[in-house]
Amino acid sequence: MADSKPLDQPWRIWASIVVVGILLVGVLLGMIFIPVVQGRSAGLDAFTAICRAIGILPGSPAQPQPFDRAPPSPVSQVTWTPQILQVLANANTERGRAKVMELCVACHGEHGISADPVNPHLNGQSGAAIYKQLYDYRTGSRVNPLMSGIAKGLDESVIADLAAYYAGQPKRNPNPTTLADPNPAIVRLIELGDPNRGLPPCASCHRPGSGGPIETPILAEQGQEYLVRQLQLYAMGERRNDVYARMRTIAARLTPAEINGLAAYYRAGFR
Repeated sequence: MADSKPLDQPWRIWASIVVVGILLVGVLLGMIFIPVVQGRSAGLDAFTAICRAIGILPGSPAQPQPFDRAPPSPVSQVTWTPQILQVLANANTERGRAKVMELCVACHGEHGISADPVNPHLNGQSGAAIYKQLYDYRTGSRVNPLMSGIAKGLDESVIADLAAYYAGQPKRNPNPTTLADPNPAIVRLIELGDPNRGLPPCASCHRPGSGGPIETPILAEQGQEYLVRQLQLYAMGERRNDVYARMRTIAARLTPAEINGLAAYYRAGFR
């Protein structure tokens, strides 16, 4: 037994040398040589490529770091604090009507019914829904060449007055000629959603009394062209004032046919 120990030592030494050598080669290849070669094809200098490989700098040495050239867009800044809810509760519809006749009547009508299909109908919407959109225009969370300029000149109380006035206008009576049998696939999307695509039922938020967020607009009797355009903007990420990106996520998963079908369904007055 005493003689076997010296015989084992050379083997252990050489085994250790081999293991250490393999580790060094792996480190050199993985952290230096391969990153430097990949970095050259991506336009990176050797130092940056190595730093990315070992995790000091973000990104991959094989690809240039992506750069977002899109201008920053603030999310909605509306928070339903007790103070804001009190402002809405104290809104004056007479003052709201006077401001409507001054600023809004040309596009949205005296009673909230727009003659131009690109503009939304506002009659019968909740005060919270109208308030949020006007406030988002005011802060830049939602952008429109005309509405942004108008909203920037309104303070919170005036926005609340406008919202209360239009919210108090009656909804239109649905035209029986438009109430054709709806597409069953669209009805399923509205009533049941599509769990396979992560789509919740539209009615869970947009049907009156559904219990969705208080700022959720009612879609029944809304203009078809307007609804199509807004869903398209959400899908493209160009409209961004939806809280938690709910509508952007949903709209991006809809097909063009579904967008048109949903807009036609709601335009007809179905709820």
